[in-house]
Amino acid sequence: MNLRVVSSALSLLALLGSVAGMSGCSASAANRPPGTIAVSAAFYPLAFVVSQVGGSHVVVTSVTKPGAEPHDLELTPRDVVAVRQADLVVYEKGFQPAMDDAVPQDHTHVLDVTSAARLDLPAPAEGGSSATPVRPTAGGARDPHFWLDPERYASVAQAVAGRLAAVDPAHAADYRTGAARFTAELTQIDHEYRTGLASCAHHEIVTGHSAFGYLARRYGLTQEGIAGVTPDAEPNASTMSSIVDRIRKDGITTVYAETLVSPALAETIARETSAKVAVLDPIEGITSASKGKDYFEVMRSNLATLKIGQGCS
Repeated sequence: MNLRVVSSALSLLALLGSVAGMSGCSASAANRPPGTIAVSAAFYPLAFVVSQVGGSHVVVTSVTKPGAEPHDLELTPRDVVAVRQADLVVYEKGFQPAMDDAVPQDHTHVLDVTSAARLDLPAPAEGGSSATPVRPTAGGARDPHFWLDPERYASVAQAVAGRLAAVDPAHAADYRTGAARFTAELTQIDHEYRTGLASCAHHEIVTGHSAFGYLARRYGLTQEGIAGVTPDAEPNASTMSSIVDRIRKDGITTVYAETLVSPALAETIARETSAKVAVLDPIEGITSASKGKDYFEVMRSNLATLKIGQGCS
């Protein structure tokens, strides 16, 4: 965790007591229908799965606001109070340091999805090529972008259903039904990806940051991230040169930028190699620039983009 984030976290904790007295209830708990569960979800993919599984029984607040880059999350003291007053908090430990600091210590009201997501892909070195990952260790850095693999996302849905049922046993059957419906849609998307990417001219994807490792591994692709797992990690000159050389050598025609961060690095590499730039969305948040109103639509848009960019027949 960098010094700026540490300082911010300490400030939040120092001010927490004074803010709690004037904050009232959390944003997700305020004015919710009687009998529903107030859930604080750390960022969009978690908020989406909770809403899909929980249906009308939950009121979900995404802690990361629409249009914000979740890697860069900073919380105000009021945000911390809102998280701690929710009936359930769903987050991914290690992905957002501010959330790690904010979640309450009562683990019966907290779901960390890392175990269900099976984070087994080592994170590439920050500022370096994703072709040279950090050596995996028991506590080593892992790629957090599990939701781009439909199978892992479905496993998280099952975990969410189980925790919602524990908080609200009366509607346990509804949560199981919601998870099953969500899983069926993910199974369909998985089939579409397997079919659509079965025969492609190029199997290496060059992306703005290393968010597509699980997707690439599941569908027989190789990811070359310009930045590391966090999009603001500046690549070094050696990495940039290596990527340019690889694009030229392998005849790669497309470099992928994304929606929530500047496309400048992708555009620079594209100019150097005469490649074109397309948008491949890591679905860390939905904005007006997203090619779809939700995860399902953007995943299908991403597939269409990959089929063109990778020359798939």
